[in-house]
Amino acid sequence: MRPEELKGRSGKQPDGSAKTREVKLVAIWSADGRDGEGRAVRDAGSVSYNAAIESAATADTDEDLSAFALRVGREATRRGFDEASRRVVIGDGAKWIWKMSEELFPGATEIVDLYHAKGTLSDTAKAIFGAESEEGKAWAKSRRDELEEGKLKEILVALQPHLSNEKADNCRKYLLANRKRMRYPAFRAAGLCVSSGVLEAGCKCTVGTRLKRAGMHWTLHGANEIIGLRCSKLSGRYDDYWERRKAG
Repeated sequence: MRPEELKGRSGKQPDGSAKTREVKLVAIWSADGRDGEGRAVRDAGSVSYNAAIESAATADTDEDLSAFALRVGREATRRGFDEASRRVVIGDGAKWIWKMSEELFPGATEIVDLYHAKGTLSDTAKAIFGAESEEGKAWAKSRRDELEEGKLKEILVALQPHLSNEKADNCRKYLLANRKRMRYPAFRAAGLCVSSGVLEAGCKCTVGTRLKRAGMHWTLHGANEIIGLRCSKLSGRYDDYWERRKAG
C-alpha cells in the first residue's frame, strides 16, 4: 500500500509499522458430484468471489455486523445460499469466522479446513520436537492420520505429555474448541467438502496475480476497485459490474 494508507497502522516491520493491508475474501460454490474415491467435487463454473480490504471484526457489544460480514451476506443472498438443501461454511478455525457464520447462517454445517488443521498439528510437532526432528515428523504424521480418521481423542492423549509447551497447549485448545467441526469421516460420508482450497486459489487469482506484482503500491480506493473488478470477472458477472457502474 502507499505510505499515506498506512499511517497509524501497526505491522510486521522491524519498527512495528505496516507495509500492507489484508484483503478479506469469501468464495461460494456448489459440490454435488463425487470423484472416484467418493469425495465431494466442486461443480465446474460454480465458484463466485467477493472481496475487499475491510474489517471483519465485530465486538460482542456491536449492534451492526462488520463490513466484511455484510459483504458475505450479500454474496450469499445473490447466490441463493439460504435456499440450498445443505449449507456448509468452511474456515481455518478463526473465531471470527464462526461468529459470523452463526450470525448469518444459523444451522449451517461448520467445518474446519482439513489442511489448516493438519498444518496446526505439524507446527505443533515442530514446536515440541524441533523443526528437523525425525521423531517430530513421525509424530506429526501419526496425528494427521488420526485427524483424517476422526480420532481426536487419540490426538489429545498424544498431546497430554507436552502441555507445558505453549504451542501444544494451544493446539489442544484449538482441537477442543473445534471438535464438532472436525468430524471429517462423517462429513466426507455425507458428500461434503472438507477443504477450503477453492478459497486459497481465489486469493491468488483475485488478488495475488493482479495486485501483488513487483513495484505496485496501491491506494485503498484503487485496490478495492481492482479487487471488485477481478471478482466480477472471475465470477461471471463482468457485464453486470459495468451495468451497475453506469447506473451508479
